[in-house]
Amino acid sequence: MNLPLAFGSFLFFTALVPLIAWWLTRHRDNTDARTFFLADRSLPWFQIAGTLLLTNLSTEQLIGLNGAASIHGAVVMAWEVVPVVALIAMAYYFLPRYWSGNITTIPEFLESRFDRGTRRLLGIIVLAALTFNFMPFVLYSGGIAMGSIFHLHDVLGISPELSFFAMAALITVLSGAYAILGGMSAVALSDTLYGVGLLTGALVIPVLGLAYLGEGDIATGFGRVLAHQPAKLNPVGGPGANVPFSTLFTGMLLTNMYYWCTNQLMVQRSFGAKSYAEAQKGLLATAGLKLVGPLFLVFPGIIAAEAFGASIGNGDLAYARLVDAVLPTWMIGFFAAVLLGAVISSFNSGLHTAATLFGYDLYKAWIRPQCTDNQMVRAGKIFGVIICVASLAASPLLSGAPEGVFTLMKRLMAAFNIPILAVVVIGLATARVPPLAAKTALVGGVGLHFLLLWCSDSGVFGFQLHWLHVIAINFALLCLWMLGGARFFPSRPTASPVLATGAGVLTPWRHLRLASWLLVIATVGLYAILWWLARGR
Repeated sequence: MNLPLAFGSFLFFTALVPLIAWWLTRHRDNTDARTFFLADRSLPWFQIAGTLLLTNLSTEQLIGLNGAASIHGAVVMAWEVVPVVALIAMAYYFLPRYWSGNITTIPEFLESRFDRGTRRLLGIIVLAALTFNFMPFVLYSGGIAMGSIFHLHDVLGISPELSFFAMAALITVLSGAYAILGGMSAVALSDTLYGVGLLTGALVIPVLGLAYLGEGDIATGFGRVLAHQPAKLNPVGGPGANVPFSTLFTGMLLTNMYYWCTNQLMVQRSFGAKSYAEAQKGLLATAGLKLVGPLFLVFPGIIAAEAFGASIGNGDLAYARLVDAVLPTWMIGFFAAVLLGAVISSFNSGLHTAATLFGYDLYKAWIRPQCTDNQMVRAGKIFGVIICVASLAASPLLSGAPEGVFTLMKRLMAAFNIPILAVVVIGLATARVPPLAAKTALVGGVGLHFLLLWCSDSGVFGFQLHWLHVIAINFALLCLWMLGGARFFPSRPTASPVLATGAGVLTPWRHLRLASWLLVIATVGLYAILWWLARGR
């Protein structure tokens, strides 16, 4: 590898995006809370789609999901395709209820349904989940990916562990500059720019991979995959698969409903849209982009399985090995830059969300109610610095996870996600649930998650359930608990303070229904085509 050329192009593209983002947002007053946290509600649909995609997409997916695909095949594409349904649900059902109240955070919404204590508790839980169950995973996978591309430990003569930590520290510093200094405007703009580069670079990898298999001929390479890997092309998994098809309608759907409909990290992006219709358009544009995801998040893993076979060893190395084998030297710097952009995007979005939650839901709503916008923003920025340090310190602890980084992250996140989803859904459905029932569901649901998983792994009456089915059981039990509280200890129904202060009539995007149906048809079609190819056409 021509290291000076690769590293030089990497530095050029890495510096170019933040310079553009700074230049275009330099006149914004980020001491104003509305501007810093919501980009002054000025984002067009394509920036909504860009920041949603890049917040979601990072190295834990590029490496982890492709690694899983190299072992388990196309069944893992459910993590990319099921979000289409969740994004449609967000545009149709959740967004109008959030938008009408002109809210900034999900805890703020829950205060209107329950009480201030519920808002504080949810804020603390989400901050803990971001700090120890999301951002360290982004840093860990990002450090591994960047270190592997440049073979940093060989070049600098240091240990792999030290090279990883050096890259993780670089990611932390760059992310802090975006999220803490630039606010949401800079985050959304840089995400959009990186999104174009990442889609371009990532879509090149499967094409080059097929050419590599076919010794220069893409059609021949695809023929090899069809002939030798038909089982891995089948997206419909049986009961013993990594993602059984039945889980798409239980835990897989619920996990994605949380992530795209009630997760502050994601919904805050749509809150920054310049209009309600623009937010809906951005959400469905994101759904369309998710259908492209399997091409660069799943298919390269299957190509790597055909190209390298069992010599891959750890599945998490599949994508890095394929990139190393097929990417021309002149593209390495560009690809590394957009890959770093994906990591930065996920990390700084988590960081910006943490600053927003702390500023609105803890500092202003609890610690210092009389603070000014300037003081609230400053408190959020200081807290963001603390989060950066804590996440960087926690990231090395993930090394050597026996079940892989991607699966470990999803299983742990479900402990926090499912209770939050249950409380938000019940809060939207009825105003009679008492605050105590919501609080006990938030806290007790985390413990119940691990108890149910332990029982399932150990076997209950000789019957074991997939962990995605288990989290659906947890969701149902929590909902029943809260509805039971509403039945026996009902709260007095009152008008929601949030919904009562809405912005009036919401004008939806006029093509919302047509676009939603086209997305559903495309989703079913994607599964049908791959199933047909796997069965030998």
